[in-house]
Amino acid sequence: MPVAMGDVMRLLCSISEERKMRAAVRHSGRGAVLTGAVAFVGGLLGGPPGLAVGGAVGGLLGAWMTSGQFQPVPQILMELPPSEQQKLLSEFMAIVRDLDGTDAVQLMALVMGSEALKERLLAMLVGYVTKELGAEVRYGD
Repeated sequence: MPVAMGDVMRLLCSISEERKMRAAVRHSGRGAVLTGAVAFVGGLLGGPPGLAVGGAVGGLLGAWMTSGQFQPVPQILMELPPSEQQKLLSEFMAIVRDLDGTDAVQLMALVMGSEALKERLLAMLVGYVTKELGAEVRYGD
C-alpha cells in the first residue's frame, strides 16, 4: 500500500496536536560554553573570587538559556529535512504494515479510529523526538 510521506506527516501532526505535544531541544553545549566563558572572564577580571562569581553567574545564565524553549511537535515535524521525514515514514510503516488499508485515506481512517494504534504511534513519535532530536517532550499547554 503506497502512502505519501506528506500524508503520514499530516497524520502524525494531527495525532501529536490532539495530545498537545510540545518539545524542547536541549542546547546543553551552548550553556556549557557560556558558563565557561563567563567564568573565564570573571577569573581574568577578579582573580579567584571573580572565577567563583563568574562560574556561578555563567551557570545561572547557561541554565536559563537552555530551558523552556518548547515548540509544538507538529511544527517540528513539518520542519524536518526529507531524510528525517523518511525515517519517520519507515517507523510508521513498520507499525501499520499489517493493516488492511488500500489507500492513504482508508489507512488514516483506520489509524484515527483506533486508540491503541494512536498510542503506538505516539510512543514512536516520543522515541524519535527524544532519541534522534535530543528533545524533551511535554503534553498539554
